[in-house]
Amino acid sequence: MNLLERIGVDVGRRLPLEEAIAWAGAHGVRHIDIQLDTGANAVTRFDAERARGIRAALDKHQVHLGLHTLSAVNVAEYSPFLSEAVDAYLKAYIEAMPLLGASSIVVHAGYHFTADVEMRMKAGLARLQKMVEYAEKKGALLLLENLNPEPEKAEVHYLAHTPEEWRYYYDAIDSPAFALSFTANHAHLLPEGVEGFLAQIPLDRVVEVRLADCWRNGHEQHLIPGEGDFDFGDMFRRIEGMGFKGHYMNAFGTLDDMNQARTRQVAAAQAAGAAA
Repeated sequence: MNLLERIGVDVGRRLPLEEAIAWAGAHGVRHIDIQLDTGANAVTRFDAERARGIRAALDKHQVHLGLHTLSAVNVAEYSPFLSEAVDAYLKAYIEAMPLLGASSIVVHAGYHFTADVEMRMKAGLARLQKMVEYAEKKGALLLLENLNPEPEKAEVHYLAHTPEEWRYYYDAIDSPAFALSFTANHAHLLPEGVEGFLAQIPLDRVVEVRLADCWRNGHEQHLIPGEGDFDFGDMFRRIEGMGFKGHYMNAFGTLDDMNQARTRQVAAAQAAGAAA
């Protein structure tokens, strides 16, 4: 695939999965992500017959499907009853991946409440390790995403948002069923920036790079390219220059915004000297 074909669109909850695949095929989009949490795409609404139709549509339109769990579900949960619910939620996604013919599942490390960081990190790591073992049995692939920082004085903070926190998890999990999803715009919000993250992370374990515009050292926003100060050309030059062969995933605005931005992103990559 050329660079344009490697830049996908995060459909999220915008369309039923069948419509999302048809839309992607009609627009030459080869990679889409989708959530399985609500409406027609709720994970409980896929039976064998519907799943067969989805797999056939993916083959027909040559679309690669990724699943994306909700970061609002706290993977670092340790309370009784809620812990079992989080396990069931992640297992449902893992079981859905081969059923729907998906390629991967983006997961998260959870969040803490300032005073319980160590407990949450340990709980989240233990759960991810357990889910990776389950994914191995089901033929699934989990991608751990680096999340965004929250305001310093906020009580609630996402885990795995710094290079050090992210490393805590991926250093402890070595499995063919576990890899990484690098959200470049989240890195742009931190002092290290994209350059600093790339200097510290194992890019050979990254399968997906997620993209949106935002403001340097700012707060979480998913802006259309050009509305912030993220340098897409420099990002492509660095990542492609390091030998990245995976796919990118636009996550901002409308479906048309994400699709139309793909050609501008390729032009920015070419202008910066990245092979496209």
